Amino acid sequence: MGRSFAQIAFTPLVKEEQTKHGSRFQYERMQKLSNPGDTLTEYEREFILSRDSFYLATVSETGWPYIQHRGGEPGFLHVIDDRTLGFADYRGNRQYISLGNLEHDDRVALFLMDYPSRTRLKILGRAEIHEGASAQKWIEDLSEPKVRKLVERAIVIRVEAFDWNCQQHITPRFTEEQVVEVVAPLRERLARLEEENKRLEAKLARLSVAG
Repeated sequence: MGRSFAQIAFTPLVKEEQTKHGSRFQYERMQKLSNPGDTLTEYEREFILSRDSFYLATVSETGWPYIQHRGGEPGFLHVIDDRTLGFADYRGNRQYISLGNLEHDDRVALFLMDYPSRTRLKILGRAEIHEGASAQKWIEDLSEPKVRKLVERAIVIRVEAFDWNCQQHITPRFTEEQVVEVVAPLRERLARLEEENKRLEAKLARLSVAG
């Protein structure tokens, strides 16, 4: 865990709970020894660019948290530089809850999951909304032509901190494409065995007739 994430997440009440439950010393030591953790490395970049979805959390004017799913082709969440992310925001159900929340408070949390490897990355940042004519350059940079007609705006996020979570309690899950890739060799072997079985059955039939 980087110092930046701990500074944001470990509020006084959080520290009280850590002390009460016996983990404060561990995290305090970790915080002192860790790096800043506010600059994305190649490892984070590769992980982010391989995701086909993430969860976006915002905070409403009444203080309620709100979480929404964002999805697309792998790489739809762009790494603009080592402290900036961006994505094209597609047209949805027109509730605009996240959009309204960001007008009130630009702070966001992103939750990125890799279920097969049981890996998760949390990112804290501040979001900028780009709409209208001034957003066209952003939209062109952050979306492919085939989906551009679905894009309403571009959202650019300045990374403040990030943290990797441990693997425990994550159930591995696989996409349809991943399952197809894994079972492809088994399907090929099964097809070869079926062909061999047909050949042997035909040979046995000929031997029976001859006998």
